[in-house]
Amino acid sequence: MVHLIDRRIQGKNKSAPNRERFLKRYKGQIKEAVARAVKGRSITDIEGGERISIPVKDVSEPTFGHSHGGVWEGVHPGNEQYQKGDQVSRPKGGGGGSGSGQGGNSDDPAEDDFVFQLSREEFMNYFFEDLELPNMVKTQLASTTDFKSQRAGYKTSGTASSLHVLRSLRGAMGRRIAVGGKSARRLKEAEAEMAALMADSVPETDTRVQALRHEIHHLRTRLLAIPFLDPFDLRYSNRVKVPKPASQCVMFCLLDVSGSMDEQKKDIAKRFFILLYLFLTRAYEKIEVVFIRHHTTAMEVDEDAFFHSRESGGTIVSSALNLLTQIIRDRYGAGDWNVYVAQASDGDNWDNDSATCREILSNTIMPLVQYYAYVEITEGQPQNLWLEYEKVAARHPHFAIQKIETPSDIYPVFRELFKKQTN
Repeated sequence: MVHLIDRRIQGKNKSAPNRERFLKRYKGQIKEAVARAVKGRSITDIEGGERISIPVKDVSEPTFGHSHGGVWEGVHPGNEQYQKGDQVSRPKGGGGGSGSGQGGNSDDPAEDDFVFQLSREEFMNYFFEDLELPNMVKTQLASTTDFKSQRAGYKTSGTASSLHVLRSLRGAMGRRIAVGGKSARRLKEAEAEMAALMADSVPETDTRVQALRHEIHHLRTRLLAIPFLDPFDLRYSNRVKVPKPASQCVMFCLLDVSGSMDEQKKDIAKRFFILLYLFLTRAYEKIEVVFIRHHTTAMEVDEDAFFHSRESGGTIVSSALNLLTQIIRDRYGAGDWNVYVAQASDGDNWDNDSATCREILSNTIMPLVQYYAYVEITEGQPQNLWLEYEKVAARHPHFAIQKIETPSDIYPVFRELFKKQTN
């Protein structure tokens, strides 16, 4: 019988280095798969990882082989129908093989994909690599609703379970040294004098010897009377409740739901909002999401109505900005929250209203937010709202605008909006 003992350092995670090498080697393919996977997620659905598939041809290893070369003749068993020189007719309905590959569909690749599970942390690391929240100013990191117990020195009263033994003994030792220090020094001197008299053969009946013996006895009795531990020495651990540090932010999603915003444009906006929410979860523990939809009027709604409601008529963007300002001041204006705003629109707006939007942003909203991102979803030329927003971006570095034409532009635009700052 053979007994095998595994003494490798990795233990049960011995495959971790192999996984890290695999993820590093196929980093490009994994990042592409992550970008595709986010399309079907909800804004707040980030609890799990993701199932990633990579074409087999991308993970196949190069191999060397020996070619037969030349012309070869061979005898294959089981052929009772055909002879040399016979012509074989083509089977009806394509190939007659029964393989398990994906070759039956001309739209699919001719080979299976390599599928594996990407953890939540790995998913987010690939998704937000080289990105950084711009102007991430921690206005206040303490949340007054959550508290934690923290040590705050010692106190002279408390329960037996909170007694700090070491601190109590240390105090008792200091008290004994302070109270009996003078007597201990005199006792040492008296014992030295007694030893000198004994060395000189002074008789016990001598007055000096008797006086020293009486003093030594008195000093020893006095020192022994000092208690080893006095109730005055007891010290108890003191704990107080302090606010628990918890970073928090609010994410505002502004969406144009007028007649010009079709379902495809709303889907593009949703994907962009998902990216921003996932990005904020890497920097904040607590996130609140506020959905504001607008056409000629603005309204705060839930997520379902935000993405699936469609209105007819024109667009007045300033109504959404006014509602945004009101909500920030009423619910998030105490300085406890970092405010991020993402606005998506096709750029269509009343001409006179675009100038009003610029004034509201420059004078009211921008001093209240950490970052404001505007994406214009259109295939044509920039609209009047874009031209006014360019003026805001020129004055405020934490205001960014980008244009999205197709779903494939979402991820590059997002990376451009939140790219890592070099300053």
